[in-house]
Amino acid sequence: MVKFGILLIDKPAGITSHDVVDIVRKKFNLQHIGHAGTLDPIATGLLIILVGRATKQFNRFVNFDKEYTAILRLGAQTDSGDAQGKIIATADYQEISQERVSAVLKSLEGKIENIPPMVSAIKHKGRPLYLLARKGITVERKARLVNIHQLKCLRFSLPDIELQISCSKGTYIRSLGEEIARRLNSVGHITWIRRTAIGPYAVSDAKKIDSFDENDIRTI
Repeated sequence: MVKFGILLIDKPAGITSHDVVDIVRKKFNLQHIGHAGTLDPIATGLLIILVGRATKQFNRFVNFDKEYTAILRLGAQTDSGDAQGKIIATADYQEISQERVSAVLKSLEGKIENIPPMVSAIKHKGRPLYLLARKGITVERKARLVNIHQLKCLRFSLPDIELQISCSKGTYIRSLGEEIARRLNSVGHITWIRRTAIGPYAVSDAKKIDSFDENDIRTI
């Protein structure tokens, strides 16, 4: 019998968090499987899978702070906020300096308003936003108050800026990237994103999607 607990998975790009849940469910032949915090298909990194009775402790894990690395590409805004969308606006970026970027990043630390993108999984009148976005429908979204604990520039190579982000739950990195670009008097979109930590759990301790077994389930 499969024990209950959590399984740390390093999600690859190109599949959904629900796909990962299905893979684990089939491997363990167990119905009670869930995840604690969605990663978009383009994103890679840490996904906490809840196994068995651990699914009842969803709130314990989803409320943890998160850490990400991401690449913001300046000069082009897309309708999805990432590289999979179509370009809807362009702007100059050549005169932006690393010092200016550092100042903008510092200005965004602390509590800020963060608007969920149309490609997010939150629901509008019972329907996920991303389903509306696929039909070309845009609806008004309420901004959420989030806490950006730390925001650093890891690499400055225009038009790309590689970011390290430590933030509260509910922070949308696409929207944060667009806000950074706006404060730089430009536009931008996220081309790459990786979740590196959830609370005390690090992606360095996670298993690849094709290399886990029951012994990798951690008791809680």
